[in-house]
Amino acid sequence: MNRFENWFCASSLWRRITEQKILPWMVAGYRLGDNVLELGAGPGAATEELRRRTSRVTSLEYDRKFAASLGKRFSETNVGVLCGDATSLPFPDESFSSVVAVLVLHHLHSQEQQEKAFAEIHRVLRPDGAFLAIEISDGWLHRFAHMRSTFVPIVPSAAIDRLTTLGFSKVIVDAQHAMFRLCALRAREA
Repeated sequence: MNRFENWFCASSLWRRITEQKILPWMVAGYRLGDNVLELGAGPGAATEELRRRTSRVTSLEYDRKFAASLGKRFSETNVGVLCGDATSLPFPDESFSSVVAVLVLHHLHSQEQQEKAFAEIHRVLRPDGAFLAIEISDGWLHRFAHMRSTFVPIVPSAAIDRLTTLGFSKVIVDAQHAMFRLCALRAREA
């Protein structure tokens, strides 16, 4: 992430928007369950609200500084923090009741890495578990905001096929302004 993204994602404005608007929209109509995996927690804008909504949150963050800071902030709470990579999740199969990713997927370096992350998310979800993500649309403003940063936008019209191919069911893409949410369930095996 570039300096602007680091500053904005750590701001009280972003934390308020995330808690009051983004998370409620992202989880609307879905149950988080008792054990949530949060991918790309960053400075923790969503973490505080997630921990209020479930028994256990595991926050996985790629950046060591963010992970260390979050670990200190949420020590002795129902949040565990790990430094790790969404394309190679260090968890057993069917570990989580839901997986949440707020503005994370476009930071993966390629569509192939996104596919690996989707496959890993599917693997660690319990049957009927929900994968819930918020992403931003491609456009000049978002590309400008991501100068000197990774920006591989998810194409909303292709997301349904990408997730269905990996075994997700009931996949929806729901747009709102310049953002969209991805919602999918891990199908119960026959």
